[in-house]
Formats: sequence, structure tokens, C-alpha cells
Amino acid sequence: MFEAHNVTDAELAHRPVKVALILALGAMITLGNVAVVAVIASSVSGWSRNSRYFLLSLTGADSAFGLVVMPLNLCVSLVKDVSAGPDPLCHAVAFFNSTVYSTCMYTLASISLERYVAVFYPLQYTALLTRRRTLLMIAFAWLFPPVLLLPISLPEGIIRVHFSAASLVCNPAYSSNVAYSLTLTGFLFFPCSIVMTYCNLRLWVAAKRQRLKLRQHSLNGRSRPDVASRVLVPVMTVYYTCWTPCMVTMLYNAISGNHVPEWVEFVAVWLPTSNGFLNCICYFWINRSFRKKFRAIIHRLCLGLCPQIGKVLGCTDAAGVHEVRGVLENNNTLQERSSSVSSTCTLLTLAPQGTFIR
Repeated sequence: MFEAHNVTDAELAHRPVKVALILALGAMITLGNVAVVAVIASSVSGWSRNSRYFLLSLTGADSAFGLVVMPLNLCVSLVKDVSAGPDPLCHAVAFFNSTVYSTCMYTLASISLERYVAVFYPLQYTALLTRRRTLLMIAFAWLFPPVLLLPISLPEGIIRVHFSAASLVCNPAYSSNVAYSLTLTGFLFFPCSIVMTYCNLRLWVAAKRQRLKLRQHSLNGRSRPDVASRVLVPVMTVYYTCWTPCMVTMLYNAISGNHVPEWVEFVAVWLPTSNGFLNCICYFWINRSFRKKFRAIIHRLCLGLCPQIGKVLGCTDAAGVHEVRGVLENNNTLQERSSSVSSTCTLLTLAPQGTFIR
């Protein structure tokens, strides 16, 4: 994204602070996604098999931020002389960076599309999203970006890569090829953004109409909680907040050939990785079934690994054990056609089954 430039004393002085921020963010991403995998690897009430496939794919892409992107770039920042020119190692790291970023965006778009089909075409859900089609969509999200981004990995190719002391990242110098930068943006950010915006906007409008209709026919006059705004608005807000600065900065540098200020570059480059942690909140922790299953797993671990500590914490009462068993033994009781990701399940609870307004 950014051309190499002379390292300033300020950039060297700020490096320990940046490394600490990256390590903290990496720890949050890893711990958050480990908890997510522990829950969705088993059955969660209201989540279909296809939903778990998509969500596991998203968790894998998010985990790659903390397990691949951050360690690789931090290692390069320690061993590479920032005054040196591009080398094969930096090209390889830049290729992994761009691939993980792109896979995450495609996976987010796939989840939005699956949620859209589950809500607006519930009767055709299993026919439209078969297991084979679901796996093909996931495979496309993981395999298409490496093919598209292959030129970045070639040291003698058309894309030059430099290590940026401002962001501590190996970045493709897209300003050397404006056409490629625009093509990359057109195949990644804009298509995924269009799909996500359209699907989530349609879901939000439909949920608003349904909520208004239920309010008009409510006998007790009580208004239902605005679940649509509480779920869909944060999803889109987090997405655009994390990804837009990076894409805008990339286009600005490619077109103008200038460099943005040091901390602007650092924030713009690393904001997309924070999406790996915020996705845990937007897609998982706001869902009641997920939180209940997570508490049940922690409860069982508490009883199995640390029974004495569990006794002190009150984890051994009969009622609690009975509830934990009920949650852990619960297999998907909802039909697959009415299952989707967390926000869809929440939206469907706004109305009795079969009354959702299209």
C-alpha cells in the first residue's frame, strides 16, 4: 500500500508502543476466536449446519490475523533492515497479509448472503444453499484471493513491496501500478461491501416493518425491542469503520504518490485486523444461545478440571448441573430452513413462525 521512505527518529521511538499495541490486539483476537471455536464446533440452538460452516470459516480467517499476519510482520520488523530494498521474505509476508484480509472480506459477504437467503427464502433455504454450494462458497472465499494476489508474491514481478517502519508491515507499493491498485480494490472491497450493504439493509428494513406491524396489532400496547438496529447496525458500522480507512489510504497513496502521516498509516493498516476481534462480538456474543452454550462449556470445564475451585465458586449445585447437561446435550431442534447466523435468529424471534413480512 505504501512506498518505502526514510525512517525518522520518531518512527524508531514509537516502535515499542506500536509493537505493544499489535501484541495486545493479537492476544485479544486469538483468545476471542478460541472461545468462538469451542462453542460453534458443537451444536448451538438455532444455528444450522451451513451457518456453522460459514461461521467457522470466518473464525478461521479472523484467527489468521493473530496467528499469521501479526507474527510474520513483527518478525520481519525485528530481522529486516528498514533501509534495505525489497526481498523475497517481504514479498511473501505481503502476500499472506493481503490474502488473509481478502478472505475475511469474502467470508463476511458470504455470511450476509446466507443470512439473506435464510430470512427471505426460508422454504427454499435447503434447496438454494445445499451443503455442496456452501462448501463451494467457502472454498471460493479462501482460494480466489491467493490467485488474484499472486503477483504480490513474486519478487521480480510488477508489484514492488517494501517494509514500512510507520506501520510495521510489509506493504505492496501500489503507487507503482495504479491500475492494479484500482483493480484490486474493485475485486475485493467494493463487491463485498455492496453484497453486505444490500443484504443487511434489506434485513433491517424488513425487520422494521415487521416490528411496526406487530406493534399495531399488539393487544397490550407494549413495544418490542429494536433488535434489528441492535444487531445489523453494529455489524455494518464495524465493517466500514475497520475497512474503509485502509482502502481510502491505499487509493490515496496510489493516485497521489504521497505518504499519509505515520500514525494515520499505522491505524489504517491495522484497523482491519481489529475486525477479527470485533466480529466475535457482532456475530457471536450478542446471541443469547451462544452465550448460554459458552457458559455451559465453562461450567463443565470448571467441574472437570478444577472441581475444588468449582465448589468454591458454586458450580456444583444440582440445578446448575442439570441446566448445563440440558444445554450441552441440545442438538439443533429447529429445522434447518429457519436457521441462520446470530442476527438472523434474533430477527426471526420478533414474530411467530411463518409471519415474517417479506
